[in-house]
This record gives sequence, structure tokens and C-alpha cells, in this order.
Amino acid sequence: MALNIEKIAKSKISDVDFSNLKFGEIFTDHMFECDYKDGEWQTPQIRPYQPIAFDPSAKVFHYGQAVFEGMKAYKDKNDDIWLFRPDQNQERINKSAERLDMPAFPKEFFFEGLNELLKLDSQWVQKGEGDSLYIRPFVIATENCVSASASTNYKFMIICAPVQAYYAGEVRVVFADKYSRSANGGVGFAKAAGNYAASFYPARLAAEQGYQQVVWTDASTHEYLEEAGTMNVFFRVNDTLITAPTSDRILDGVTRKSLIQLAEDEGIKVEVRPVSRQEIVEAAKKGELKEMFGAGTAAVISIIQGFADQDQKFELPVMEDSYALRLKTRLTGIQQNKLEDKFNWTYKVR
Repeated sequence: MALNIEKIAKSKISDVDFSNLKFGEIFTDHMFECDYKDGEWQTPQIRPYQPIAFDPSAKVFHYGQAVFEGMKAYKDKNDDIWLFRPDQNQERINKSAERLDMPAFPKEFFFEGLNELLKLDSQWVQKGEGDSLYIRPFVIATENCVSASASTNYKFMIICAPVQAYYAGEVRVVFADKYSRSANGGVGFAKAAGNYAASFYPARLAAEQGYQQVVWTDASTHEYLEEAGTMNVFFRVNDTLITAPTSDRILDGVTRKSLIQLAEDEGIKVEVRPVSRQEIVEAAKKGELKEMFGAGTAAVISIIQGFADQDQKFELPVMEDSYALRLKTRLTGIQQNKLEDKFNWTYKVR
């Protein structure tokens, strides 16, 4: 694959305080980009990170054709850089793109571009507990036209941000009973930008009531619990771990599927099935609801301390044998090349 590379004249890394990073605000020296026009992807390039200009009529602004991914790179004690299941992200961004009638991005472009970008900006991948490089691939519609139809031109990009261990403080959630994240036949399974934009208002309403996130329910009946904020959600009832099945409403999370496999490998009983709010409320009343947590790339696992269902509020116990902490320790150990990867999930940047 031909790849044009323009290196930065002087790195800005010396100006960065890596001990005091806000998530997703500081970006590395370079970015990867590739344009789609005349029915094909053009020669990709890596160039210094910088603003990009668009015509006001670019279709992404008017019809929301935009999809993205979230990944992380880790540096081990030998200064080797590792990715976690990048094949899953590569496949999913194309699945998301297809749903929004956008062209698939070639696998070889994705991996070679990502490899070269990470090699160029390898110093930005910090070596330390909880340190990683967040990677954001995305595709946007760039045709200059406001007709209501799919764009003919697109831009694929990858940008990277150094991040520390994600900590959001104590998390309490409220079960949604009015607003929905997605609907049958919609784009809930895709990482479409509009999914997240539509979630911000209900999340703000929840925050005004003292809750850090919303647990989304099915759009038809609001009876089944599906996702927690921007994460997949797990419930531990007694010693069984339960999570909703993926569908056209629920994102097929890479962290989610990895946790399911790890739990089963450790002998934890896992049930992938619809989870009703009534079931979880009843389990909480009986003292059978031991844990609830969200799972996603940014935080890996976010433990939920309490929840509200309409006018009922519940606090969860602090578990000595926490499945969440046990699974998070093993998963992050694999990601950081500290523990055995028996599943062949990790990918070494060469």
C-alpha cells in the first residue's frame, strides 16, 4: 500500500503534563487521513495534527453521516506497543458505515495506517499503570451539497490522545422510562455520531436529578434494560452475571464480548438474555442484586453504586468477591501484556 508520510517539524510532547490529562483533550503529533472520491479510496497519508477545512455545505453537517470507533494502545515494560482486538474495531467501523450507506474502508489501509501512525507517535504511548493512548478512527461525509441523499465523498481519519486511568467517581444511574437511545430497525448497533448526540439531553436531565448516567430501556415498552450511558451493562444476581443480547438496538461492544469470554473461562455463570427492570428491582429488594457495572473502551469497567427506578432508589453492596474488579484486573492485564493472552486478542505494533 502506498502511504504518504509528512513528519512534524518539532514535537509538542515536551509541553504535555502526562500526570494531569483530561480525557480526549490533548492529541499526538500526527494524524492519518484518506479521502474517498470518484468511487474509490485515494492514497492515504499521515501528516502533522492540524485543523481541517470543510465547505459549509459538507453533508456531514446536514445529514449526520458520521461513524467512529474507540480503541487503545498500551506500552509494556519492554517498550513494545500493543493493541487489543483491533480486528473487531476494523470490522465494526465498516459495519457502522454500511448502515449509514458509507463505503467500507480497506482493511490493509486501516492496519498499515494505524501501525505507521503509532510508530511515528510511539513516545506518546506512556508506560505506566493506567496509562494508554486512546485511538479514534472516524469517517465523515464531505460532499459539498445539501441534497438529502448519501454523500459521494468521504474522509477517513485516525487521531490519538494520551489518557490516564479513567475515573468518574461514584456512579449512580436511573432507568429510562421516557427517552430511548435506539429503536428496532434503527442504528443503535452502529457507532453513529447521532446516537450519542441524542443521548446528551436525557443524560443532562438525569444529572440534574443527581445521577451520573441513564440505563437505557427498549423503545417499545421501556421494560427491558439495554445499555448504561455509552456502555454495555452487566448485572450480577447472586452468582450469575447477566447482560442483554446484542441486536439492532445494542452495540456489540468489544469489551462486552471479552468480559463474557473471561467470565466463562473463570467458571462464572453467564446469561445473555433480555433483562427486565422488574427483575432487577425485585433482585435488589431481595438482596440478590450483588453488582451492576458498565463496560466499554474508555473505563473498561465502571462500577455502579446505586440505581433508581421511577420513585424507588437502591444502593448496591460493596462485594469482597467483586466480579467487576476481578474481570477488570484480568482484562487490563491482558491488554497491557502483563498476563497471558490465551485468546490471541492482543496485536503487537511492528
